[in-house]
Amino acid sequence: MAFALGALYRASGGSVRALGEIGYQQRAVVLAESLLALRDSVPADGWHETGESAGFAWRIASSPYATGFSGPDIPPLHRVTVGVGWRDEGRERQISLVSLLPQRKPAKEGSP
Repeated sequence: MAFALGALYRASGGSVRALGEIGYQQRAVVLAESLLALRDSVPADGWHETGESAGFAWRIASSPYATGFSGPDIPPLHRVTVGVGWRDEGRERQISLVSLLPQRKPAKEGSP
């Protein structure tokens, strides 16, 4: 009976730990999605930012993305990567989201 109780205790402890990890992952994904939603386009020189929020460290980096298409009505694209990291029980964890965003059109002369 003692062995059965020990096994049950370890199994329930593992489940609680797994739920904690899932909670961190969910919050990291929500943060990454929120950061991606900050902009609907990227400046010509790219988008590069870092910061911290609610115990998570985040980094945004972009680079030009070649599509093979060009034209006056087709904006260049940028590959935007948002990485969010945190420490969980002494271990480094990280998730990354990747998206494509169009390059911001240059402002016309005389417009604010």
